[in-house]
Amino acid sequence: MLILGGLVATFDEQGTLWPDGAVKISGDRIVEVGPASELAARYPSDERLDATGSLVLPGLICSHTHFYGAFARGLALKGEPPADFSQILERLWWRLDRALRPEDVQASAEVCLLDAIRYGTTTLFDHHASPRFIEGALDIIAETTHNAGVRACLCYEVSDRDGRDLAVAGIRENARFIQRCQRQPDPRLAGMMGLHASLTLSDETLQMAVGSANELGVGCHLHVAEAKADVADSLKRTGLRVVEHLYKAGALNARALAAHCVHIDAYEIDILRQAGVRVAHNPRSNMNNAVGAAPIPRLLRDHITVGLGNDGFSNNMFNEMSVAYLLHKAAAGDPRVMPADDVTRMAFRHNGRIASDIFGMPIGVLAAGAAADLVIVDYRPFTPVTPANLSSHIIFGVDGSQVRTTICAGRFLMRDRRILSMDEEAVTARARELARKLWARF
Repeated sequence: MLILGGLVATFDEQGTLWPDGAVKISGDRIVEVGPASELAARYPSDERLDATGSLVLPGLICSHTHFYGAFARGLALKGEPPADFSQILERLWWRLDRALRPEDVQASAEVCLLDAIRYGTTTLFDHHASPRFIEGALDIIAETTHNAGVRACLCYEVSDRDGRDLAVAGIRENARFIQRCQRQPDPRLAGMMGLHASLTLSDETLQMAVGSANELGVGCHLHVAEAKADVADSLKRTGLRVVEHLYKAGALNARALAAHCVHIDAYEIDILRQAGVRVAHNPRSNMNNAVGAAPIPRLLRDHITVGLGNDGFSNNMFNEMSVAYLLHKAAAGDPRVMPADDVTRMAFRHNGRIASDIFGMPIGVLAAGAAADLVIVDYRPFTPVTPANLSSHIIFGVDGSQVRTTICAGRFLMRDRRILSMDEEAVTARARELARKLWARF
């Protein structure tokens, strides 16, 4: 297949931009990217997709999300609103995840995947929790993501908050699923060892999980210093701040994916840098939970790989980019902080680096040999677009609602805004019914 005529933004190392470009796809990989006239002449018999008047981008990546959070939308909590992050966990999320049944796990994943496809997000890192249904939960999510056609890295959230037995069951579920991925390789499926956070993990559970991850050759996907309560707990129990505690326990290394990292100091940042830890920034969630603004500008200056996630918000990653751009300016009181180039570097280059390491192929770039994950966006700029100002055009001019076509692994998941890989009406109707029942149990 040949995609012709669009403004092709490759997000390669050189920042190559083809004003009248083309992308040649064969199977699940990109074969060539270049001028439309040259590729059209080189591949005259290929099926052609006209992208004239559109922006062609790599498929968006979300480096941290929670599919099951879909059923929190519109859920009314009784009593006074939660006053801090600990109350949000106890009164919303930990009650919600305990109410999940197998059918809810599947339905919540389905609606999130509809959302992802609609907004051009083709690779997601999900962090799942369902303490009343652990064994086999990741298989259900894997089947759902596979049928939807997206690329997903899955894990189960290990925690001692529901008792030792369920913590061990969570480790087993992660290990079982990781071994499945290793025995039956799938280029669109991967697993990590999921951990909640330092404040809900005993030393014994943490060591068991890290040992299992090391034996399997995978990293830990975990929440790190999201709120001050995590720091206070770590200092009280261990005498160490969160990053130092997790690093000494072996949970933070070059394979790890650390979500949030809001309340970390300069010493902890240096640990992250030296250990090669990847960080997932979730600006909308951090603002919503009022936990603060992570020191992302400092992390980027220190050459730490910082990707962009949504922590369960909508999979419109263009919105996440916009919020990241604004949040750090407001937090610092400085309009120079977090320029557009830094935001798109997180969303495309850094997220792509994280995904490429996990899936073992180039992802997040339009280049020969890379995964054929791309989106076509309706965008007719009224000012010139150059490699130097592309990021500003994306931040100020592009939104997920403009995505017209979504392709993952060479397969059309949405074409001309019609979702092809899922039955949107059936999925949403089923989710509404299940959400009603779950809310009654909540």
